[in-house]
Amino acid sequence: MGKNSEMGLIGRKIGMTQMFDAAGAALGITVLEMGPNVVLQGKTTKGNDGYSALQLGYGTRKAFRVTKAETGHYKKAGEGVLPRYVHEIRVPDATVAANPVGTVLTVADVFKDGVRVDVTGTSKGRGFQGVMRRHNFKGFKRTHGVHEYHRHGGSIGTRLTPGMTFKGVGMPGHMGDCQVTVQKLLVHKIDVARNLLFIKGGVPGPDGANVVVRLAVKKVK
Repeated sequence: MGKNSEMGLIGRKIGMTQMFDAAGAALGITVLEMGPNVVLQGKTTKGNDGYSALQLGYGTRKAFRVTKAETGHYKKAGEGVLPRYVHEIRVPDATVAANPVGTVLTVADVFKDGVRVDVTGTSKGRGFQGVMRRHNFKGFKRTHGVHEYHRHGGSIGTRLTPGMTFKGVGMPGHMGDCQVTVQKLLVHKIDVARNLLFIKGGVPGPDGANVVVRLAVKKVK
């Protein structure tokens, strides 16, 4: 993990399973396929972009689904490189220099057992939801005197004072389908041969969703 101590990888969520710790307690485990990733482009603070990052590619696509411009860009990383998922990860200039275009990164190059990681993904879309599901409102009594108002949100303001609705008031609306980052998850195990990452706990998104995994930014006490 030396030269890639601030790196991350992109991959997809396989699903969940159950494993056991040293004491025999059952753990809820999320299985992620992280890599192999191909470095498609390197950016440095001294370049035209003004920041340092690595552009990574994961998966494969059929050639007829890729534009000529994309094909020319991917060709710099090697023949036959047609990634399905492309993502940019901010890293220091030293990490960019240590991983030139065409470098193949595997799960063993970045992670190891027992480290903490931050996982970013897109949460499951729930569509248009009411306040009870979206904001955990209690609702009204289901008894006589309350008519057709059991799951409503209640008052959102007054007419004269202040004469408006304040920002942040919980209302019905679109729920889910947004970027979510879960921090400081524990890597329970690594399968180097299959590039699998076994993480304790849940990860945002459905099975098959794209995820970005980086070493945890915050320290665990």
